[in-house]
Amino acid sequence: MLGSGLINRLIFKNTGLKLRYISCTPRYYYVRNLIATILLVFNICTVFAQSLNKENQKIVADFISNVRSGNREKLCDSIFFPFRRRYPIPDIKNREEFLRRYSEIFDDSLTKMILNSDPAKDWSEMGWRGIMLFNGELWLDSDGWLTGVNYQSNFEIGEYKRLIKIEKGNLYEPIRKFETPVCILETSKYRIRIDDMGDWHYRYVSWPLKSKMSDKPDLIIENGQSEPEGTGGNEKFTFKNAGYVYECFIINMGEDGSPPAKLTIFKGDKAILSESANMLRN
Repeated sequence: MLGSGLINRLIFKNTGLKLRYISCTPRYYYVRNLIATILLVFNICTVFAQSLNKENQKIVADFISNVRSGNREKLCDSIFFPFRRRYPIPDIKNREEFLRRYSEIFDDSLTKMILNSDPAKDWSEMGWRGIMLFNGELWLDSDGWLTGVNYQSNFEIGEYKRLIKIEKGNLYEPIRKFETPVCILETSKYRIRIDDMGDWHYRYVSWPLKSKMSDKPDLIIENGQSEPEGTGGNEKFTFKNAGYVYECFIINMGEDGSPPAKLTIFKGDKAILSESANMLRN
């Protein structure tokens, strides 16, 4: 997906479940507005947050020690790649790129936040989601792997705005107005763009796969709705148009081998098209 959470690929041992993005909140940590952020963090953290046991406190203390020593190579040994960043900021594909872009993520503010944190007080055990710092600014798994940094430095905030401006300029002019991009999907036939238009409304735009997003779309549907599916961060977007219902199902947690997303088109109660979809990222 394109926008926050984020985070990185992990195969659950002995479960057959695949979790693509680990985070305290569905999809990306960067939810649409402040109200959503407050509600999600409050509700989830109230239910799942637990103080760290001694073993996990040791894991966190080791991570803090690596940050304090500036041992970036050591940190690279415990990172899942690609390391997700908020779209359209490019993901970090490998350790060499992580070392090069380290300061873009771990700026002075985040570094101080980590170094001044108390493993027993400022870090929480969030069940299968892992171990989080404060309200989800940073995540580790139970083995000490760095699975996500939802905190955004001033550099990344600026880069996000710059890249969004470029992206809007490359779109078909009538669809350049939106609040934030959600995702771009590709099936065997279509390229689909979903954008957050604000006020909990979403827009569906599709082109034939051979077309560019600067071309006139085949279909534009406004006023779509989003709803979470389960507690693993899966999400369904629903769009209605002239007797047809278009469902885009984003699969953040599913069985091993499941696609990143699915498109299903209904006419009445009958599904007339169902295709797996890939999710485009930089």
